Amino acid sequence: MIAENELLRLLPDALNETHLPLANKTSGKVRDAYNLPDGKRLIITTDRLSAFDRILAKVPYKGQTLNQLSAWWFERTKDIVPNHILSLPDPNAAVVVAAQPFPIEVIVRGYISGVTSTALWRRYSLGERNIYGYDFPEGLQKNQALPAPIITPTTKGGATGHDERLTCAEVVEKGYLDSQTWARVQEAALAVFQRGQRLAADAGLILVDTKYEFGAAPDGEVLLIDEVHTPDSSRYWKADSYEEKFAAGLEPENFDKEFVRLAYADKGYRGDGEIPPMPDSLWAAASQRYIAIYEMLSGEAFEAGDYPVEPRLIQNLKNAGVIS
Repeated sequence: MIAENELLRLLPDALNETHLPLANKTSGKVRDAYNLPDGKRLIITTDRLSAFDRILAKVPYKGQTLNQLSAWWFERTKDIVPNHILSLPDPNAAVVVAAQPFPIEVIVRGYISGVTSTALWRRYSLGERNIYGYDFPEGLQKNQALPAPIITPTTKGGATGHDERLTCAEVVEKGYLDSQTWARVQEAALAVFQRGQRLAADAGLILVDTKYEFGAAPDGEVLLIDEVHTPDSSRYWKADSYEEKFAAGLEPENFDKEFVRLAYADKGYRGDGEIPPMPDSLWAAASQRYIAIYEMLSGEAFEAGDYPVEPRLIQNLKNAGVIS
């Protein structure tokens, strides 16, 4: 594990954004992307950390762990569904197929949990018993395992700028995807999630729920894209204490970035208004958490890339012939 004092030293050099000699740069909350020739894209996973739909900070090694962990999962699920990865020329970079993303997010849930407006437990606690088109019985408890994982799709942003809930039937009825494509996506999502739960269990973790994104390759083939089973896209609990915590009515031990959200919630911040300042020690702890998750899931020792990132990134991209 990298020492806190070393991570604190690296905070100013954490990768906030990239400035590569390529055209058509686009930026999301965490990733910068550039179009490449021959139907390819370059995706750079930065050290930006977001929650509550806001970019809150930059965390050393976060981008590297996300990029490499996603690649690890893509490799271990490609027999279920092909993915967009072509190569990793740098610890923070991936060259991918320029897929056309589908206009929905595919959330797979193995437990009834969560407090956001789209979460199962939030809707159930408000008295709803038909949620996302599924009927739920009376008497469920928060954080209880579902009989089998379910898919709860949402729009990307929607008319309000926030994700809007959909039923599985509405994905086709409202024209987001055709029935054949949606059937393939659902089949793949459930299979990838079940693979994820099994491998997470081997690492002493419970994969609670996750978000997948799918898209179409130029030939129309359905691809798994974006990221897979990372601490940003997934919720993990520690397996060895789950039963005891659940029986006592306590929250499971989370092992993802949820502790960052909780730190802000303790200050009364949930995404609205001015972002409160947080101690640098929180971001050092976040870095250690991301590295620990990478090592637990992959079973591999984390090999830290050089900082600052961009000079190394540019040299590696040149060596790989991605840029000249």
